Amino acid sequence: MSLLQQLQDMLEKTDLEVSELQQNQLIQLVELLNKWNKAYNLTSVRDPKQMLVKHIMDSIVVSPYLQGERFIDVGTGPGLPGLPLAILNPDKQFVLLDSLGKRLRFIRQVLLELGLKNVTAVQSRVEEYQPEQKFDVVLSRAFASLQDMLFWCKHLPNENGHFLALKGQFPEQEVANLDNDFKFIESISLNVPDLEGERCLVKVKRI
Repeated sequence: MSLLQQLQDMLEKTDLEVSELQQNQLIQLVELLNKWNKAYNLTSVRDPKQMLVKHIMDSIVVSPYLQGERFIDVGTGPGLPGLPLAILNPDKQFVLLDSLGKRLRFIRQVLLELGLKNVTAVQSRVEEYQPEQKFDVVLSRAFASLQDMLFWCKHLPNENGHFLALKGQFPEQEVANLDNDFKFIESISLNVPDLEGERCLVKVKRI
């Protein structure tokens, strides 16, 4: 089965609307990730078919829950979930932040080859990054704990902004230990086709 066919089969199991152009861009992203991964070791997932499940689908299922115009993906690694979400939401603006140069070089190459105009790649440690304009949503996928994410990123959302953390199982203990400055809003259960294990999206606001 081709990657495109696999992607289309998985998309049919969701409510996502993904155009032909976007499908092709997502496949191109997987192919570039696979190619660069051999030299730069960007992800431990080696098989492109697994990348499609664990990186692409796992990212784009968050798309329906993006509220606002400006988003930052902190500790984006090789651009996850930021790049797949930017492909699906060309009308929204994304900043992809990471401290490692090789990851940023990869992301910039993807932007070039896919012609993505709604992404800015920034190399910085998150606590040192001072944006001129704050964000509607601060996203993170592989950030250590909720506490760490909120502590390092508390200066990033605008006054109505919030945090969205992609997690496996609902992190009960992390939510219970939230600082008084933050309020847990909700946990959204995510359905990722062909992925084993649970996924959820934890929404938190700064008080």
